Amino acid sequence: MDWHLLSIEEAFAKFGSSKSGISLEEARKRLEQYGRNQLREKRARSPFVMFVAQFGDFMILVLIAAAVIAGIIGDAGDMAPIIAIVLLNAIIGFMQEYRAERAIAALKKMAGFTAEVIRGGEPQTMAVEEIVPGDVVLLRAGDVVPADLRITEAAQLKLDEASLTGESFPAEKKSSTLDEASLPLGERVNMAYRGTIVSAGRGVGLAVATAMETELGKIASMIQAEGDTRTPLQRKLAAFGRRLALLVLFICGVIFAMGYLRGESPLLMFMTAISLAVAVIPEALPAVVTISLALGAKKMVRQKALIRRLSAVETLGAVTHICTDKTGTLTRNRMTVTRLFADGRTIPAATSARDAGVAGNSSLFHLMAAAALCNDARTNGDNGLSGDPTETALYVMAAENGFDPVKLAAQFPRLAELPFDADRKCMTTIHEGSEGVVSYTKGGLEAILARSSSMLSGSTIVSLDFGAVHPANEAMAASGQRVLAVAMRRWASLPEDISSEAIEKDMTFLALVGMEDPPREEAFDAVAQCKTAGIIPVMITGDHPATAAAIARRLSILDGEGEVMTGPQLEALPLHELEKRVEDIRVYARVAPEQKLKIVQALKDRGKYVAMTGDGVNDAPALKRADIGVAMGITGTDVAKEAAAMILLDDNFATIVRAVREGRRIYANILKFIIYSISSNCGTLVLIAFAPFLGLPLPLFPIQILWLNLLCDSFPGLALAVEPVEKDAMDRPPIDPASGVFAEGRGWFMARYGIFIGGLALGLQVYAMKAGHSWQTMVFTFLILSRMAMALSARSRQLSLLQLGIFSNSQLIGAILLVVILHACVVWIPATNPVFATEPLDLREMGMVLALSVAVLLVSELEKAVLRRKRLP
Repeated sequence: MDWHLLSIEEAFAKFGSSKSGISLEEARKRLEQYGRNQLREKRARSPFVMFVAQFGDFMILVLIAAAVIAGIIGDAGDMAPIIAIVLLNAIIGFMQEYRAERAIAALKKMAGFTAEVIRGGEPQTMAVEEIVPGDVVLLRAGDVVPADLRITEAAQLKLDEASLTGESFPAEKKSSTLDEASLPLGERVNMAYRGTIVSAGRGVGLAVATAMETELGKIASMIQAEGDTRTPLQRKLAAFGRRLALLVLFICGVIFAMGYLRGESPLLMFMTAISLAVAVIPEALPAVVTISLALGAKKMVRQKALIRRLSAVETLGAVTHICTDKTGTLTRNRMTVTRLFADGRTIPAATSARDAGVAGNSSLFHLMAAAALCNDARTNGDNGLSGDPTETALYVMAAENGFDPVKLAAQFPRLAELPFDADRKCMTTIHEGSEGVVSYTKGGLEAILARSSSMLSGSTIVSLDFGAVHPANEAMAASGQRVLAVAMRRWASLPEDISSEAIEKDMTFLALVGMEDPPREEAFDAVAQCKTAGIIPVMITGDHPATAAAIARRLSILDGEGEVMTGPQLEALPLHELEKRVEDIRVYARVAPEQKLKIVQALKDRGKYVAMTGDGVNDAPALKRADIGVAMGITGTDVAKEAAAMILLDDNFATIVRAVREGRRIYANILKFIIYSISSNCGTLVLIAFAPFLGLPLPLFPIQILWLNLLCDSFPGLALAVEPVEKDAMDRPPIDPASGVFAEGRGWFMARYGIFIGGLALGLQVYAMKAGHSWQTMVFTFLILSRMAMALSARSRQLSLLQLGIFSNSQLIGAILLVVILHACVVWIPATNPVFATEPLDLREMGMVLALSVAVLLVSELEKAVLRRKRLP
C-alpha cells in the first residue's frame, strides 16, 4: 500500500482511528487480528537435524564408505583418520549454519523496546510488540521508530534513515500528502519507517504497518528467503568427486574381474580393488580444504578481516565484482566542508580564513562567525560532536579556522532564534554584538537570495551579483556537494518583531558553503588495486545520483566507459534487460533494498561472482544473496554483520583487497594439493591396472596401498595448504568460476604425470623381479618418494624450485622429512616388516629407487623451464 499518497484524514479513516488514537478494547482486538509487532522468524531446524544434515554431501558419503571399508580390510586404526576428517567437516559446517540463524534476531533488536502511544486520548508507554495498526505514536529525538508511520504532525522532525535508505543526511519529515506513487523510500517525506532513528525535532505518526508488513519486515523476509550458496570450489569438488568416484569404481571392477579370471584369490582381489578405490579418492581433500580455509581465516583476522564462514576465504579468489555502498564504506560517513564561495571567488575550505585575508568585518569573518553561532551542534563527553551532520561540519570548519564556537557563544550571546522550517528552508539566530545586534541566516540558496538585497565583498557592501553566485552554486552541485547559503543583517538594537517576515529580509549575502561526505583516503588505492586484479567495483547507494557519480569519478570507479543508473530506471527495467547492461553500469543511485538484490542477481545470471559490501539494514538481503557478503565492523548494523560472510573490523575498503589476495592464495593452494594428490594416485592406479596386462603379480598389498595413501596425502597435503602467495597473484584476472578442477591444463598435467610415475613403477617392478631384488618393497618405496617429488613440483606450475626457494615453505620440507622417516621405519625396522609385507633394502636397491624419484622432479623442472622460455618475448 502506498501510504504516502493518503491524506491524514484518509489514513485515519482507513484504520478507524483519530488523533486520540484507538480504544483499549479495539487495540486488544487488533492485536489478535494482526499479531504482535515483532519480526517473525522462520522455523529453525533443531541442532541435531543441522548436524545430521552435514553428512549428506556426496563426497562425505564416499568418505564414510571408505572408512567402513578401511576398517573391514585393515583395523580400527585405518578408520580413525577418515572418521576424524568427516567429523571435523560436520562440526565446522554445523557451527556456521547455527550462527547464520541469528540474522533475524539481530533485526528484531533494531525496533527498540518501548514506545509512547496515544490510546483513548491518553498517552501511555508500552512495549513495541503491542503496537497495532491505527495506533497514534509520539516521536521525540533519540526514539527508534517502532512501526511504519504516516506522519500526521511534524515540528522540525528529522530522521536518520541511513541504515534503511543509505542516505547520509537526516531526512526532514513533514505531514503533507504526496502525489507520486513511485517515490523511493528516501523521498517519502511523510513516512517514518520502523528501525530508523529520530535525530531531531518531534512528531506524531499513525501506525500503518507492523511486524512483517513493515519495510524492515520485508527485508527480514528477503533474508529468510535467501539460501546459503555454495562456493566455486565446493561446486567443482562436488562434481569432481562424483566423476572420480564413478571412474575409480569402474576401474576397480575391471581389475577385480581380470584378477579373478587369472585365478587370483577372489578375497584378495576384492580387498585390492576396494583398497585401490580408497587410495585413489583423496580422502584428505576435505581436511586440506578445511584447514587451508581455517588458517587463511586466522591470518585474515590479523589483517582486520573477520571471516564468519570459512568458505568466504575461498570465494574471494573468484570474485569478479564488488558491489559497495558509498556512505561509510567508500566515504568517511562524516560531512565535511570542502569549498567556499565568498568575495566573488571560490576557495578550498582547507585554506585558513586568516590566510585568506580575514578582516574583522569581512565576508569570511562573518561566515566563520555564522558557522559557529547559527549552529546547534555541541561537543559531547567523548570529545566528539553531536547534532545534525550539516551543523557539525560547519562547527568543525569554524573551529579549525580559529573561531571557537563555545567562546563566540559567550562573546555574542544568542538573543532569539527562528528554527529551521521546511517551508522557509532556512534558520536564523540573533546575537548581541559589539556594534549592536546581528542576525545570521543559513539555508537553501534560493531561499537566501530571495531574502537578500546586497552582498558583502571583503568589508564592503555591494549589489547582489546573481551572475557570480549562481554559476558557483551550479559548479559545487555538479561536483556532488551539498550547497548551503549564508547571510546576515544588522540592527542597532533587538527588533520588537521577531518573526521571519521581519527578520529574514533585506539581508546581506555572505557566502556559499559546499560540503560533502568525502572519500576515504585508502579507498583510492583499494579501488586501483581491484582494477589491477581484474575486479570491477560497483557503487550501489541510496544517495542522489550527482553525489554518487561525483564520488565514483574521484575514486575512478566511474570512467568514460561506465554508466549511472537510478532506482526508478532500475525499477522499470526487466531483469533480462538489466542482464544485458549490468556489466557496463558502475553506479546505482537512489536504490531500494529489493533493487540491490536485482543487481546482484543480474550479475550472477551473467556468470559473475559478486561480493557485496555494506553496513545498513538495507544491505542485508543483498549481502545474503551475494556470493560473499562483506559487512562493516565499526559502522555496520548487527543485521548486516549477521547476514555477511566476512566483517571488516576496520571498515577499510582496502582490507577487501588484502582479503582477495589471501583468497586467491588459498584457492591456488587447494588446487596444488589436488594436482599433487591426483597425479600421484593416478600413478598407483596405472601401476595396479596395467600390471596384470603384463603378466605381473599384484604390485602392492591392500595394507601398503592404504599406508601409501594416508601417509602421503596427509602431511605434505597440509603443508601445501600454507604455501606462500605467488608474487603475481594480484596481477591475474579472477579465477574463472566456470572452469573446473581439470581446466587450464590441470587435467592433462595430472594424467601425464600419473602415467609417467605408473610407467616408471612398472619398469622398476619388471627389472627388480628379473634381477632378484626385493621388488615389492622397491616399488612401494618408489611410490612414496615419487609423491614427495610431486609435492615439490606442485608448488608452482611455472616457477622452478630454485626460484621459489627450497626452504620458502619450511612446513613442506618438514612434512617430506617426516614421511621419509616414517616409511624408513616400515622398511628397516624388523617388527614392522611382517605388518607391511616389506623387506630391508640394500644401498644398490635404495639408490635405484632414489634415482627414479629424482627423475620425476627433474622432468618437472625441465618442463617448467621450457614453458617459461616459450612465454619470453
